[in-house]
Amino acid sequence: MVVLNVPFAAIGGLLSLHIAGETLSISAGIGFLSLFGIAIQDGVILISYVNRLAQSEDLHEAVVEGAALRLRPVVMTAMLAGLGLLPAALSHGIGSEAQRPLALVIVGGMVTTTLLTLLVLPVVFSWVNRHRAHKGGPDSASLTPAEGV
Repeated sequence: MVVLNVPFAAIGGLLSLHIAGETLSISAGIGFLSLFGIAIQDGVILISYVNRLAQSEDLHEAVVEGAALRLRPVVMTAMLAGLGLLPAALSHGIGSEAQRPLALVIVGGMVTTTLLTLLVLPVVFSWVNRHRAHKGGPDSASLTPAEGV
């Protein structure tokens, strides 16, 4: 579920490179690696908290409350990376050929991954868990925990 954030981040990274007229380079590739790490971290922050809430609450309430309560940590993570690299993404001076693609990928990717993490990931999480419970999966109420585990 958390790995779903990787395509969310890639959308913004590729879109920002295209808008800026940059090519996919080694520097942009390193930016994608950094971006994917931050995107995974955002997903873990959200999903782990929603999982914890879902153990004691209704799934829908846990998803809504978890997304609302993890809004600040996810946005702060994105702002730290995005605003810190914004000057490098907007630079056109000498030496910017190496740092600009990296910064563009991270700044653009942080925008899309933050929005999609907070809006789409909770919906997909809810849908998957509801589907799993109806099919008799591990979250189904018909299963009981093993004794002594």
